[in-house]
Amino acid sequence: MAVDLMMNEEIRDREVRLIDQNGDQLGVLPIQKALELAEEEGLDLVKIVPNARPPVCKLMDYDKYRYEQSKKEREIRKNQKVVSIKEVQLSATIEENDVQTKAKAAVKFLNGGDKVKVSIRFRGRQITHQEIGLNVMQDFADRVKDVAVVERKPLVEGRHMIMVLAPKDMAKEAKQPVKANNKAEA
Repeated sequence: MAVDLMMNEEIRDREVRLIDQNGDQLGVLPIQKALELAEEEGLDLVKIVPNARPPVCKLMDYDKYRYEQSKKEREIRKNQKVVSIKEVQLSATIEENDVQTKAKAAVKFLNGGDKVKVSIRFRGRQITHQEIGLNVMQDFADRVKDVAVVERKPLVEGRHMIMVLAPKDMAKEAKQPVKANNKAEA
C-alpha cells in the first residue's frame, strides 16, 4: 500500500508550493494561507513532494484519493497470474508404467499453468552413471513436448539431476510481450 502522506496540521513548513484539485499551480503561499484555502473548499492540504524546496502540497479529498489508490492496487493484484512450481520425482531405474504415470501428472500441472520441476535422486553408486539419468530426463521431456518446453536443461546438483519445464503458452508470452500488449490495446 502507498505511504501515508502528511496532511493539514501535520505539515510544519513555513511556506509551500500549492496546487489545486484541478492540477493548476497557485504559487508559493504561507502554510496558514494554504490551510485556509483548503478549509474554504472543504478539502485536505496534502504534502505530495516533501523533499522539494519549498515542499509541494495539493488540495484534495484525501479519503477519496486513498480509496482510489487501494482500488488500483486491488485491480493490479487481480490481474496478476501466480505461477507455482510443482515437482515430479523420477528415478534412474524407473519403469515404463511409472514414467507414463508421472508424465500424465506433469501434463496436468502444465495444463493448469504451473511449471514442473523434474528431479532424479541418484542413490549409492548410481551417481557414477549420470548418463542413465540424462536419458530418463530426455525421454520424459519428449513425452510432454506437446504441452511443455524445457526452461532449464537437466543439470546435476549434488546427488540430484534437475530439469524445469514450462507450459508452451507461457513460453510464447515471455518471448513476445510486445505483440500481446498491442493486441490488448487494439
